[in-house]
Amino acid sequence: MLEPRDTADLAGIIADAAASGRKLELRGHGTKADFGAPREAEVVSLAGLTGVVDYDPAELVLTVRAGTPLAEVQSLVAGEGQMLAFEPWGDAGATIGGTVAAGVAGSRRVTAGSARDHLLGLTAVSGRGEVFVAGAKVVKNVTGYDLPKLMAGSWGRLGAMTELTLKVLPAPREVVTLAARGLDPAAAHAAMACALGSNAEVSAAAALADGTVLLRVAGFAPSVAARCAALPGLLAGHCALERVEDAAPLWQRAMTGAGLKGAVRWDVHLPPRAAPALIAALPAGADWAMDWGGGRVWICTDAEDDTVRALAAGLGGEARLIAAPAAMRAQVPAFHPRARGVLALEARVRRAFDPKGVFATGRFAEDADADAVSA
Repeated sequence: MLEPRDTADLAGIIADAAASGRKLELRGHGTKADFGAPREAEVVSLAGLTGVVDYDPAELVLTVRAGTPLAEVQSLVAGEGQMLAFEPWGDAGATIGGTVAAGVAGSRRVTAGSARDHLLGLTAVSGRGEVFVAGAKVVKNVTGYDLPKLMAGSWGRLGAMTELTLKVLPAPREVVTLAARGLDPAAAHAAMACALGSNAEVSAAAALADGTVLLRVAGFAPSVAARCAALPGLLAGHCALERVEDAAPLWQRAMTGAGLKGAVRWDVHLPPRAAPALIAALPAGADWAMDWGGGRVWICTDAEDDTVRALAAGLGGEARLIAAPAAMRAQVPAFHPRARGVLALEARVRRAFDPKGVFATGRFAEDADADAVSA
């Protein structure tokens, strides 16, 4: 394992790999190493690139090195009464760079946006071994190409981010979870859609397979109290609501799919109105949780096939294979198949950043398909 000490050190490692034809896999602490196909590649750990470069709470801007543990970043901003608005989550040891590179966002995404919406700027190293800077350390930045949005969610296939500048937001003074019980998937979706579309400013809505619906209300205490008082009336035609004091474990399940039963885990994104139909079509024994008002559905099953992906595609959605035995990951691509034109465009973008294929480790079978289409 290669462990660069700084950006210049990393640039030299990547340039050497490009010159010698070697493949490099970028990692933080490896919490997402089992995503994608099994592969053999030389690992470059960015876990040593840690620390805060600059934090200006008054300007709501934080610059931090990519290997800094996510938990440390969250603790830092929480100490100033602020938060990462896209509500990132990860296993113990997850880094902020890996979190943004994977595009991780929690239940608040439905109202606050994703990681790409809060990444203002970055410093990174391309597959050529060249250091480049994109974006700026200000909230308003309209010059140049918006490369931060391209890098967020790229899974280290375009370059190695070494520093990230993130927009932070004030944390709400009070957060309350209201819950409904005993709703089937169609009723759960209807209740979430009603709540999210109301003037109660619900910041997150999720549902679990046991019939529980979760609604989160956040803000200043008087406002939260007023909105919580109004919601039962607004949803009277859908369900009754009760306040939940210890809702964190429930949100954790809805947000991450953790605790669902099954060796194979899928992350399905689809139009929220289609979520009940997807759940109704699942094979017997499948476990599930809805987040983002139904826009994301976590599905766990023991079936080592792509039935879930086919069902999602039939309803206008996409399914990512998040966790599975190695044999299945070797056969079933992690990402949902894309249209031929999209594959060709992706290949051209990757070649612009990584012409020698230094980061093409075989982790994502879709990359090889894209290269074949664009050849």
